[in-house]
Amino acid sequence: MKKILVLATGGTIASTPHQDGLAPGLGINQLARYFEHSQDVLIHFKVLMNKDSTNMQPEDWVTMAQTIDENSNVYDSFIITHGTDTMAYTAAGLSYLLNGLNKTIVITGSQVPVSFKRTDAKKNIKDALTFAQKANLPGVFIVFDGKAILGTRAVKMRTKSYDAFASINYPYIASIDEQNLRISKHPKPEPSPFPNHIGICPNVFLLKVFPGLAPEFFSFLRDHTKGLIIESFGNGGLPFEKRDLATGVARLVQAGIPVIITTQCLEEGQNMALYEVGKRVADAGGITAGDMNTEAIVAKLMWVLSQTNNPETVRKMMQTPIAHDLDYI
Repeated sequence: MKKILVLATGGTIASTPHQDGLAPGLGINQLARYFEHSQDVLIHFKVLMNKDSTNMQPEDWVTMAQTIDENSNVYDSFIITHGTDTMAYTAAGLSYLLNGLNKTIVITGSQVPVSFKRTDAKKNIKDALTFAQKANLPGVFIVFDGKAILGTRAVKMRTKSYDAFASINYPYIASIDEQNLRISKHPKPEPSPFPNHIGICPNVFLLKVFPGLAPEFFSFLRDHTKGLIIESFGNGGLPFEKRDLATGVARLVQAGIPVIITTQCLEEGQNMALYEVGKRVADAGGITAGDMNTEAIVAKLMWVLSQTNNPETVRKMMQTPIAHDLDYI
């Protein structure tokens, strides 16, 4: 008999109408009613928190990871019910915090509360149960709208439609339809490249570059962050004429602050060596993130900085594939 632990964290799936709008309010016994399952599966439920996922914090990822780690000898799989707004960040965060754990961890939720007459929640719950029971794939996955997505590759694309998430720069893992599971991509098991570590340093900053961004902003960041992620233009370029952001990167790196460079383009990653505007950033010490998505970069940098501040070690850890988050640098 397969044992599954469902961890409830709130989100739209458990929301009910309140005076100020929808907010998590469904009790665990009410939520559990929707987890219909066969007799050869034993399901237990536990409420970890009851939050709109907008209020989800990195410290909450640690709580989830510790709970799963502490129960890993008891249960075969885990399902987390979660709000959609930060679900991709949580999926990425757990992929690093539980790196090396040989269990299937499924995160699901909905765009419409489960108690509403028309809702995607019931299907997502059924699909999450099917995947947790049958997939036998270690790692963290988002199951949503009949698809399974690797935890480090998911991005929320839509605010209303049921197909809220997309898999970026990596194939979908599986499709689920009426308890039929079709696995289309078997992620090859990866040996854990670093010691298991459940810890987070949330003091990072994410900066989206735009035409006209003043380089003086980098002086503020030097005193207020331990790591910076820059969403650059195109292939990793930053302006160096009139408003010289490339020099700003160099000054942060000289101050011992790692600067991770990604792109504002969702697909196909970056190649900082292709143009002068990118090569100058690389020469300044910017660390390319290749084809990683922003959600994974944020979570990974927090996880890395909780273990080391050494610039070269940070570079090595950020550029080492973990949970299939990175195909090239």
